[in-house]
Amino acid sequence: MTEKQQSNPKPEPWLRGVVYDLPAALVAVLDALQLGAEDIGRWCTNLSEAEVHARPSSLPSVGFHLRHIARSMDRLLTYAEGNRLNERQLGALKSEKDSNGSPKSILEEFQASLEDAAARIYAFKSVSLELPRTVGRQSLPSTVGGLLVHIADHTQRHVGQAITTAKLLLALRNHE
Repeated sequence: MTEKQQSNPKPEPWLRGVVYDLPAALVAVLDALQLGAEDIGRWCTNLSEAEVHARPSSLPSVGFHLRHIARSMDRLLTYAEGNRLNERQLGALKSEKDSNGSPKSILEEFQASLEDAAARIYAFKSVSLELPRTVGRQSLPSTVGGLLVHIADHTQRHVGQAITTAKLLLALRNHE
């Protein structure tokens, strides 16, 4: 483990006292995304291309998790905005498990998706979080707030899985 990985001098985003002109629920979603970005930066930025695509013990790869986070946020925000998925989004969904792309390109997609998501979340500033929305081909019921909270939960779940896989890969690297 590197020195950078051992210490995190800043408190988590929700404890930094940053004031947003947003409802608390939206701030919590943004804080979760910021924490995810920092954790991925701490654990996944020094992986090789082979490591990013590796599936130790048949676990999903770090690359999959980062792509899935990026692309699922886009899909979930599309539903929260009251829209249906387009062909680009459906195509991106099908390629999430692909074992290609450099670590740099995958991390850039991840980072760009977080920036895009933050701007889109800000757009919900004056929207009722109780507005009904539907999800997927089956038009399952949700709300704007339900979708936004799920973005935070889902992102954190996959960040944790990516970090666990990265830690395993780093341990394997250190034992070679």
